[in-house]
Amino acid sequence: MKFGLWDHVDRSDRPFHKQLDERLAFLIAGDEAGFHAFHVAEHHATPLNLVPVPGVYLGAVSRLTQRMRISVLCYLLPLYSPLRLIEEVAILDNMSHGRLDIGVGRGVSPFELNYHNVDPATSREVFMEALDVLIKGMTNDRLNHEGKRFTYKNVPIEVRPLQQPHPPIWYPSSAPEGSGFAGERGYNFMTLGPRDLAKKNIDAYKAAYAKRSAPHVPGSPFPGGTAIGVNRHIVIADTDAEALKIARPAHEMFHASLTKLWRENHATTPVARASIGDVEESMREGAAIVGSPETVRKEIQRQVDELGINYMTCGMFFGNLAYEHAMRSLSLLAKEVIPKIKG
Repeated sequence: MKFGLWDHVDRSDRPFHKQLDERLAFLIAGDEAGFHAFHVAEHHATPLNLVPVPGVYLGAVSRLTQRMRISVLCYLLPLYSPLRLIEEVAILDNMSHGRLDIGVGRGVSPFELNYHNVDPATSREVFMEALDVLIKGMTNDRLNHEGKRFTYKNVPIEVRPLQQPHPPIWYPSSAPEGSGFAGERGYNFMTLGPRDLAKKNIDAYKAAYAKRSAPHVPGSPFPGGTAIGVNRHIVIADTDAEALKIARPAHEMFHASLTKLWRENHATTPVARASIGDVEESMREGAAIVGSPETVRKEIQRQVDELGINYMTCGMFFGNLAYEHAMRSLSLLAKEVIPKIKG
């Protein structure tokens, strides 16, 4: 059982430059505490994500950390030139001395895709071809591809990833169809949301992966060959009451950022299947884990056992959480919770 760090870098109540300084200091502490990896989201034109060019952010993270793996979870492939992305991931993999993982997706928000003049109805098709080009470019000295959306003829690939054949690929999903796709491909997998929804997605992934029974990239550090993970917001304090007091306003601010585009566009169907506005309900559903070290340990252990996961990413810095509260959660999780979790 491994634990990683997750962040949207959503809007807080501090100036942005100070927020970035705090986040980077937090990641240095996470690296020193031994977390397996750090994953940052990609979103656009929304307070949910203030680092919409996540590769730039990871460039800084790669030089401030030493052991922790780093990844964008996930690159929204329909928004990229595949050739430019091939070059970016090669640079990041070398800058981090082979610690890069690559998350890929097509984008869950139609509003964000529309802002980039990408049709949500065709984004899946674009994603699949862009993914094909990305893998070709990372595994060949020259890129040749002729498709419906992209064409490259004998392009020299002068910058290659340090990891061979290429960095591990991750695919996150909040629906069984996407979860099955990740399993079929042998990618590392991440889901989120209430326990029941997460269980359906994890079961769909496992069923699809069982037919393949081999990871897309060999040499995985995860038992069984791939990561089977779930993302959780976690707030830890000395007592349950103190942790809840800290978590409630932070959760409210995060949820407002999460749903802003859907509210402004009067969406009748929530795009975020995992969206839970009330922190107590989110705790009951397992999407948020809040409490004393012992309370958090019990809930994490329950989810490890019930969901059958080997990885959990922990969002401990969100909304208006103060820097010292995030650092306290990080310290308590690393020292008093994780060592007692049975994989």
